Amino acid sequence: MSHGNESGRPSVSLGRSTPLLAVLLLLLAAWFGWSTVNQWLQSGAAVALEQARDQAVADVQGAVNAQAAQFSKQLALEPVKAALANGDAAATALAVREKWTGVEDAQVLDATLAPAYADPAGFGYSRLALLELALAENKPVARVVRDNGGPRLGLAAPVQLQGKVAVIYIRQPLTRLTTVFDSIDSPSRAFLGLRQGAFTIVQKGNSELGSSADALARPVGETGLRVVAELPNVAESPLGLGLISGALVTVLLAATALLLLFGRKRLSTLAVLRKKDDGVQDSGLTLQESLQHEPLPVVTSARAADDEAPRPEPGAEAVVPGIFRAYDIRGVVGSELTANVATLIGHAIGSEMQAQGLRDVVVGRDGRLSGPELVEGLIEGLRRAGCDVIDIGMAPTPVVYFASYHLRAGSCVAVTGSHNPPDYNGFKIVIGGETLSGDAITDLYRRIHEGRLQHTDSPGSLQQREVIADYVQRIADDVQLDRPLKVVADAGNGVGGAVAQQLLEAIGAEVIPLYCDVDGTFPNHHPDPSDPHNLQDLVQTVKRFDADIGLAFDGDADRLGVVTKEGKIIYADRLLMLFAADVLTRNPGAMVIYDVKCTGKLSDYILRNGGSPMMWKTGHSLMKAKMRETDAELAGEMSGHFFFKERWYGFDDGLYAAARLLEILAQRDETPSEILDELPDAISTPELKVAVTEGTQHAQVALIVAAAQAEESPFASARISTIDGLRADFNDGWGLVRASNTTPVLVLRFEANDEAALERIKTVFREQLRQVLPAETELTF
Repeated sequence: MSHGNESGRPSVSLGRSTPLLAVLLLLLAAWFGWSTVNQWLQSGAAVALEQARDQAVADVQGAVNAQAAQFSKQLALEPVKAALANGDAAATALAVREKWTGVEDAQVLDATLAPAYADPAGFGYSRLALLELALAENKPVARVVRDNGGPRLGLAAPVQLQGKVAVIYIRQPLTRLTTVFDSIDSPSRAFLGLRQGAFTIVQKGNSELGSSADALARPVGETGLRVVAELPNVAESPLGLGLISGALVTVLLAATALLLLFGRKRLSTLAVLRKKDDGVQDSGLTLQESLQHEPLPVVTSARAADDEAPRPEPGAEAVVPGIFRAYDIRGVVGSELTANVATLIGHAIGSEMQAQGLRDVVVGRDGRLSGPELVEGLIEGLRRAGCDVIDIGMAPTPVVYFASYHLRAGSCVAVTGSHNPPDYNGFKIVIGGETLSGDAITDLYRRIHEGRLQHTDSPGSLQQREVIADYVQRIADDVQLDRPLKVVADAGNGVGGAVAQQLLEAIGAEVIPLYCDVDGTFPNHHPDPSDPHNLQDLVQTVKRFDADIGLAFDGDADRLGVVTKEGKIIYADRLLMLFAADVLTRNPGAMVIYDVKCTGKLSDYILRNGGSPMMWKTGHSLMKAKMRETDAELAGEMSGHFFFKERWYGFDDGLYAAARLLEILAQRDETPSEILDELPDAISTPELKVAVTEGTQHAQVALIVAAAQAEESPFASARISTIDGLRADFNDGWGLVRASNTTPVLVLRFEANDEAALERIKTVFREQLRQVLPAETELTF
């Protein structure tokens, strides 16, 4: 019966498809249900973790207070008073320790701290800073210090030793603080810890979450300690549904599936009867037969067989070696950088990531007109290598760095020309948390020309995310001004203008925006705050609005410039003094790194504030690498790059540096100008640049270094440093000449105690340069 046969097939199809549909609905219900349960568990864990964190803050504060109270009690003992009155430091130390269980050591030093400053490294920078803090605040203080080969709880208090100011130091075991964590109940899958600076004193739970735990940190009073906490990320719920919505969808899907299964028997019986009538046989394919008919795609990571020699990619000849610089990739758009070149660069970056077992990468760009095209090419290359890309759109370079942490990608590429002219653009690259520089940059060029590029059958994924709001919130949660300050923010029409005003207002400042509209042609002035000429509009605006201070950012906002109310430029090396003093109050003995262009007064200032100074090569990627190597808490360059590892992530961030500067200034009663004027100063020049032939600057500096080291050299009386060019430190000043790693210029800077010494040092360098440079080279300094 032909009619019955045709009419029977839909019934048979319906009977067979019903259970499949029900199973699919049950799977969806399980997916939504699993996500809902995870959200519920995460919500409960978050509440428990916050309670544990707050309990830890209170308990640690209580432990510190108890030790301080016991210290005061010991100082009030009659034997202690008698020993102090007699001027007997040894007897005082013994009397203080009497009946104070657990004290490991006690010392009494006079207020000059001469023995400590004679050998600060041997004495311990953190101990020295603790003693200075006690003398400065004129009260007992407590900090975690490094003593006797490891971390200890240190206490110090000022006293009168036979009428003269002295300070008592007490060393306690760290268990005075850490034991309070034993009784705190926190979720096992979360992280809870106690930190001072970057040092984790004690921790509980999942240690892998420690790197991001500062997001939920709370300070422990004025102790310099903070309790940090973090929960693991939970996969985003399907369709972005919340807890209640997800539960409802789960119930509806499950109910629908059960209804379909409940009615299956009746439908199946009807189908069988119709099949008997029509004589129709079920010819449906099994799963195995379906796979044989159309196998699942197989993803391969190699482009060719192992024995096939790699070949350069098409268009590789357009990639020129000159754009691969010391710190980043940078070139002229059109002639050196095109979308195709960006694709090959992205492909090389992605291949290097794959070689390191990495896939996720964040991409962002500044406001230059060439940015969108280059980003598109870059992303295409990254995805060809199999990388999963998160595009955050137009954002300052520090926000791109932040996103790599915040989104837990670990790698990122910022498409930016930084402070260069509008026709330039480039790429700042971080792979696995390490900023590429030197050989790692040039190896990308070799990958392209040697054909060592990874290929996959299916490209990596691409998603868009907005993170600027998260960046602002993260900083505002940690930094708030104690009093409002009126600030002029000059972004120079760079991408920092998209963030500066909302960030500074979020921390409590009154902001007057100047050139904060993003314009990749930079119509008002060049976005380079290290050049005084670019700060003139800012100076005038600060005066016009009677603002407290003026802040300037470069093209991608990773550098900061500052002018006072009176129009005085505060160079970055003096700002670094202020930052160092602040950081060292919470991290005594910490390493502070500065580049060869910074003032000679910086090292002494860091030492006096209990820090460990180190001079290093100029360059943002080189500084970050040195910070990682030395575990430094802070670094800065004369160009205005500041790197905070304390309370931040260690990358250069002009916006964050501005927030920290305002925080420090707002904590004191003096005006910002008065605070900044207190910093040690000298007569100095800004960065001076001498143009030379492209590619010759390093060779010329090498000749100058060789001549300076000769016996009859005019530099014979100076201390010579050659870690980056030639720096000569005389008794009354210093001078520097180094080769720029980004442009064909020699960079010079001079500083001295008076004008006569400054001119003498400049003359010595000028005469040395004339012996090396071509006669037509103009030396205007």
